[in-house]
Amino acid sequence: MLKEVIATRFIAPLREGGSLPGLIEADDLGTYVLKFTGAGQGRKTLVAEVVCGELARRLGLRVPRLVTVELDPVLGLGEPDQEVQQLLKSSGGTNLGMDFLSGALGFDPIAFEVDPGEAGRIVWFDALVNNVDRSWRNPNMLRRSDGLWLIDHGATMIWHHNWPGAAASAARPYDASDHALRTFAPDVASAAADLAPQVTEDLLAEVTAEIPDVWLAGEQGFGSPGELRSAYARPLIARAATVHQRIHGLEGEQ
Repeated sequence: MLKEVIATRFIAPLREGGSLPGLIEADDLGTYVLKFTGAGQGRKTLVAEVVCGELARRLGLRVPRLVTVELDPVLGLGEPDQEVQQLLKSSGGTNLGMDFLSGALGFDPIAFEVDPGEAGRIVWFDALVNNVDRSWRNPNMLRRSDGLWLIDHGATMIWHHNWPGAAASAARPYDASDHALRTFAPDVASAAADLAPQVTEDLLAEVTAEIPDVWLAGEQGFGSPGELRSAYARPLIARAATVHQRIHGLEGEQ
């Protein structure tokens, strides 16, 4: 399970994207970017962050460490911004934190070079989880001396917003024409040969076990968190084997 920490201080809102994450300090003295249950799509966004973040990590991609953060709404009482105060008040309980990457810069496809092999692995992974939020306008990648780090996976696995249509949705192609790494000649074929065999039932059982039960409870059509965890795994297993054949919009595509 993800490490559990308790939020001790709200430092500042991070006004990037639509979910309004915040920077917090926790009882382990760590600094984390906090994603709130009371924001945007709520807990489904957090579930997507966990599934994609932990899957990417196990596939060898760099993602910030994830933790669960217990948030006491009282932390919002001293916040002068009414919107932020309301968000803190409505997000009491278990939220999601990710390590704050000190010194990291936002990825700029003009300023940085990316190896075709690494570009291919990231594009393949984004196709697997149907990430529509890694465009040149909003790359959701950070650059440090140790390489590229992937962040913000809340807008992935769109099929979990409509489970009856999940199988059909997961079978759709992936449009990479807007992808931030499109111009770096991503070697998707090599990435698929390496990564697809690793996406197994056992691996996904390990990944989905990291989702807190409280974020899975009460989902319509499922009798238990275990059933819902299996539902998250099925489209990814089905998609992994052939999604590289359905990635459209890359430069040099035949």
